[in-house]
Amino acid sequence: MNRIEPFQYISELKDHAGAQVELRGWVSNRRDSKGLVFIVLRDGTGFAQCVVNEESVGAEQFEAAKRLGLESSVILWGEVREDERQIGGYEVQVSKLQVIQDAADYPIAKKEHGVDFLIENRHLWLRSTRQWAIMRVRNRVIYAIHNFFQANGFLQMDAPIFTGNAVEGTTTLFETDFFGQPAYLSQSGQLYGEALAMAHGKIYTFGPTFRAEKSKTRRHLSEFWMIEPEMAFYDLDMDMDLIEQFIKAVVADILEHCKQELETLGRNTTFLENAVQLPFPRVHYDDAVRIIRGEQDVNGKNSIQTLEADLEALRAKKAECEKEIAEREAKIAAGGMKKGEVNFNQNKIDTLKNEVKDLDEQLTNIPQWLESARNFEWGGDLGGSDETVLTRLFDCPVMVYNWPAEVKAFYMKRDPNDEKYVKGVDVLAPEGYGEIVGGAEREDNIDFLIERINNEGLPMEAFQWYLDLRRFGTVPHAGFGLGLERFVMWFTGIQHIRESIPFPRFYGRLKP
Repeated sequence: MNRIEPFQYISELKDHAGAQVELRGWVSNRRDSKGLVFIVLRDGTGFAQCVVNEESVGAEQFEAAKRLGLESSVILWGEVREDERQIGGYEVQVSKLQVIQDAADYPIAKKEHGVDFLIENRHLWLRSTRQWAIMRVRNRVIYAIHNFFQANGFLQMDAPIFTGNAVEGTTTLFETDFFGQPAYLSQSGQLYGEALAMAHGKIYTFGPTFRAEKSKTRRHLSEFWMIEPEMAFYDLDMDMDLIEQFIKAVVADILEHCKQELETLGRNTTFLENAVQLPFPRVHYDDAVRIIRGEQDVNGKNSIQTLEADLEALRAKKAECEKEIAEREAKIAAGGMKKGEVNFNQNKIDTLKNEVKDLDEQLTNIPQWLESARNFEWGGDLGGSDETVLTRLFDCPVMVYNWPAEVKAFYMKRDPNDEKYVKGVDVLAPEGYGEIVGGAEREDNIDFLIERINNEGLPMEAFQWYLDLRRFGTVPHAGFGLGLERFVMWFTGIQHIRESIPFPRFYGRLKP
């Protein structure tokens, strides 16, 4: 492809060391000293320090550079110099500067802001270094997902977003009008994926899905993206093998291609590296229950004892943070500091206070988790705290399989060896990120499927097309679903799902 742009991108600076370049972008940060202005320029591909010297650009351009506000748009010309101390290992010695727009009063300052303020200004928050890194990881995850499936003989197919029947009840569905008929926004493309698999063997759908739950937890969105493969002639064991290969492939791709972004986020990649290198433990639901209750150890570790140790460590960390806050506040109160030093200490105090807030949340949660773990009853689904308790004992993703039929969907195949279980699997990410994949072998016996539909009280007429898949050429088949945003959360190490999608939609949030 012939190059279209007459300028260079920051990501290309490594290819232009010692040469002249033209960069176009926005001022991410600016500081000045006698005769010099230091601009951190961003252009979407990266960040670079650009040094404006009054002797090189002249008094008029130098004064313009000194006045630049955050997010001002500029064109810079200059020489690329290698400097490992700088962002990305290069800086630009500016010889000419053109201001496109001098932005004033940019609302997101270089200080701690509240979550509500940042979400309200999401259209601007996306420009920050942290959000830049998260979105680039998201993009690479999507790319790697497509690469994996396309390389392994899968066809991408599309399921409809509008569905005509609320086949599993309307409590978590968004209803809309479809030319005078009630319609619902899709919760999943899986049933349609099964029809496509009967036509093509191995397919995957990748599209938006919707949940009308009135939930504002760290893990819930009202609109999110799902990847849902379906495979003809697969059983549960084959399904689990594919899931593991898939996750390992995507994680390996991110570790290779997103080093800068993960470093920017301060992400400890130990668990990601483990996901590539270690086999995923496969834990029967019954064993998972015993582990959560503290009745069964994992490699010498006990869930209850581990949580109690976590609680003590958090209390010590909180005391340490509060001590540092008090010390820095005392320094400011004593006076005698330069303005820059006061600002530095105040920003550190704000950061520590936010950390204490997070620690307080964990200190509130863990006693509740302990109570829930000790009293967990067989037959229940795993909540977020149960998943956290279980995965705390493992160093990589864990597969929990063969679930009680009562807590899983009607279309999951019963285990012929014990029909109180279905042949389903949930994959739980470590570090408290919980379920990222849910999969199962599908029921292929039409008589038993009809019985399940009737037992669930679902409208039979809504499923006639689905039952046709069993009437005409039924075969064993399986599939799984993966929520993109939860996957991105785990990769990036962020604590709230709202940061994993460009414009989050959740209960109470429809703008911007």
